[in-house]
Amino acid sequence: MHSTSAPTPPPAPHGGPLDALDRALVQALTLDGRASFARLAEVLEVSDQTVVRRYRRLRTTGLVRVVALPLGRRVGLFESWLRVQCAPDAALPVAEALARRPDIAWVTLNSGGTEIQCMTRARTRQERDTLLLEKLPRTRRVTGIAAHTILRKFFGGPEAWAGLDVLRPDQIAALERPPVEPGPERYALDETELALLSVLGQDGRAGYPELARATGLSESTARRRLERLREAGAVFFDVEIVPAHLGYEAEATLVLTVPPARLAEVGAAIGGHPEVPFAAAVTGAASLMAVVVCRDTDALYTYLTERIGAVPGIQQVELIPTLRTIKRAGMLVEDGRLVDPPPAP
Repeated sequence: MHSTSAPTPPPAPHGGPLDALDRALVQALTLDGRASFARLAEVLEVSDQTVVRRYRRLRTTGLVRVVALPLGRRVGLFESWLRVQCAPDAALPVAEALARRPDIAWVTLNSGGTEIQCMTRARTRQERDTLLLEKLPRTRRVTGIAAHTILRKFFGGPEAWAGLDVLRPDQIAALERPPVEPGPERYALDETELALLSVLGQDGRAGYPELARATGLSESTARRRLERLREAGAVFFDVEIVPAHLGYEAEATLVLTVPPARLAEVGAAIGGHPEVPFAAAVTGAASLMAVVVCRDTDALYTYLTERIGAVPGIQQVELIPTLRTIKRAGMLVEDGRLVDPPPAP
């Protein structure tokens, strides 16, 4: 669900490889990642050729990627947030090995380079347990593992991050899709839909001829099947961009201890902050984690003292700086560019 009443984000700094039209195009894609180039051009008030040229440049240079992702709770994925402690000389090789796994969507180096954080999206409990109980414990130079199950997301997934605030309200309204409220029952993805998502997970704007070839369906059937997934709330389209390209240089993980009676209230408050692209309730001693993106370390300090400090109900706060992002939403990050990962070993 994309809301036009979200808090106003901090002003995006100028500079970087994206100009005002690039930013407008990226925000438009967060509203509907499958909108046609003609529709995007109409809303952005430029020519079709301009939109096509801009999008192709952003994608081929690895600045922006549109991908389709399954909604974990809807399709029954086992999602966990892991904190893996390593010897200093082993953290990067272990992080890179984790990034090659298809069941791990996000990987970062944190806390002085001795901690790896990652998000797992296992299709089965057995896949998750094999990683946690067998693979990681046997990895040389791994000194500790803390696994936290994602209980409830307060922000992240289908919701659009407020770090982009370029479009006018009428432009947003023209592109917004009606919100989808997934039902309580799970949506079981079949093999054809998994094949569909395999393609869309690399390129969310892949054409219907390509989707038809990958699934063995006709183009019209592939179109209907994808629309069914979207209407069922089983799939959403995510626009990935390295925040530094928008002028946001400081990233961190916020870990909060909140009493159960206040968790929903605090989670909703944190999830409403424009500095937060992801927030969730988790298992463990600390009950809430969030990803924070700010302009610089001074802005991060201001966010911590003024925004977090003003939220009642928080008992303890841990702020863990992100030193390097290895993988974002299934794609590797190399020199600030998004690239496809190699096949898993």
